Amino acid sequence: MTKEKKKYTSEFKMEAVRLITEQGYKTSEAARNLGIHPSVLNRWKSQLASDGKNAFPGKGHLTPEKEELQKLRKDVQRLKMERDILKKAAAFFAKESM
Repeated sequence: MTKEKKKYTSEFKMEAVRLITEQGYKTSEAARNLGIHPSVLNRWKSQLASDGKNAFPGKGHLTPEKEELQKLRKDVQRLKMERDILKKAAAFFAKESM
């Protein structure tokens, strides 16, 4: 029997973090009241502190930085493939001319 992973909205996560940052709840107390593990709440807090409004982009959505990084990695992969093809073509034509 597999346990289904719970999904929380970004609004829920932000409100949960506000409980401990603005309203003065202890992390363990807020986590217990919300039915989540305190480490999850601490992770959400650190994500919100580091990324701000882009902290919880949602399923399938990336932060602008991660989106750009993914695009650049695809470009690098494509360019390496093109380079390898050109190397093979140059070697082939070098053999033909001899």
